[in-house]
Amino acid sequence: MAKRVITKIGDIFSIILDNGNKKYFQYIANDLTQLNSDVIRSFKREYSKEERADFKELLSGEIDFHAHTPINIGVKQNLYIQDGKHEVYPDIKNIIFRGTNDSGHGPGKPQVFISENWHIWRIGDEKFTLAGKLEGENRKAEIGSVIPPFMIVERVKTGKFNFVYPDFE
Repeated sequence: MAKRVITKIGDIFSIILDNGNKKYFQYIANDLTQLNSDVIRSFKREYSKEERADFKELLSGEIDFHAHTPINIGVKQNLYIQDGKHEVYPDIKNIIFRGTNDSGHGPGKPQVFISENWHIWRIGDEKFTLAGKLEGENRKAEIGSVIPPFMIVERVKTGKFNFVYPDFE
């Protein structure tokens, strides 16, 4: 019988890189506006496989990205290792996500590579805000789709997602 995975906001996870080192992310929130999905904050610093991160120092370090992902599935698939827990820091109120209906294409519809039809939201927003073309702070918005765990691992390892999604420039 499969082990039940219990995760809580504040939990910290590691991802093993191809070189044997690791990077960390923290479970920081649930976003009711995006399928009640788990929201993570991934950090840039890479640690050797023997080194255990000082979580206070880790959370004060440079943030790589934020994303929505089902953490428990990543743990069950042995993609994420549950390493500890710490208070969520920094605050989550300034995180912006973006989405567009221009993603994907069907028969007879051309693929959109640059969208000017964006909507944005923050964690827990009750409505999405139509932004049109992304300008100012909205250009910092992360893709807000719920991302499968193996794609989170790819982003941690390579710095980009491995799927086609419109860009804003």
